Amino acid sequence: MLTIMRREFNSYFSSPIGFIYLAVFYILSGFFFFSTTLIYDTADMSYLFSNLYSIIMFLIPILTMRLLSEEKKQKTDQLLITSPVSLFSLIMGKYLSALLVFSTGVAVTILYAIVLASFTPIEWAVFFGHLVGLFLLGMALIAIGMFLSALTESQVIAAVLGFAVMLLLMMIDPLAQYVNTPILSDFLSGLSFNTRYSSFTLGVFDFSNALFFISVAAVFIFFTIRVFEKRRWS
Repeated sequence: MLTIMRREFNSYFSSPIGFIYLAVFYILSGFFFFSTTLIYDTADMSYLFSNLYSIIMFLIPILTMRLLSEEKKQKTDQLLITSPVSLFSLIMGKYLSALLVFSTGVAVTILYAIVLASFTPIEWAVFFGHLVGLFLLGMALIAIGMFLSALTESQVIAAVLGFAVMLLLMMIDPLAQYVNTPILSDFLSGLSFNTRYSSFTLGVFDFSNALFFISVAAVFIFFTIRVFEKRRWS
């Protein structure tokens, strides 16, 4: 698993994808750090993390579009299926590589916090609550993007599917408000990524919200493995 993770991580930077992802993430996060925190001379980074929600929603499809679609396009997916390494190890290796690139981007917020702490005291417990929430959100979204990548051999289609699903996830809250059936409205609200992530940006660590994101990641990793198991026996 670790060997696969290292190989896939290196492959991100043997192509422009890894550099593009990190460059865009750093530029946008830096802009929002300046415009929502530094310019107002405040130690509150919750607005930065709120904006990072939208940023990663649109960047994750770029990060995951090649994870498995490229294998299918180059016909190397059959090698994966017949490899002596378990499918779980293969899929998790690829998943962890994307999560590592994502974490490399997110780690810049620690630098922002250190810069901020040099001017004014900050609540480190609240900051790390924000950081954990962002990491958990990324875990879930990467698993969804990887599953979509497993469904097609085209990176473009995988990216478009990813953007569509991320947009749908962002629209769950408005949809829930327009649904007149209370049961359905509550169901949609329960699936809201935004609502569950927002509690972290308020400095509240809710175990149920953490469990939600971990469960979503686990479910879509399972779905991805099932896609390849189906190919193995077809």
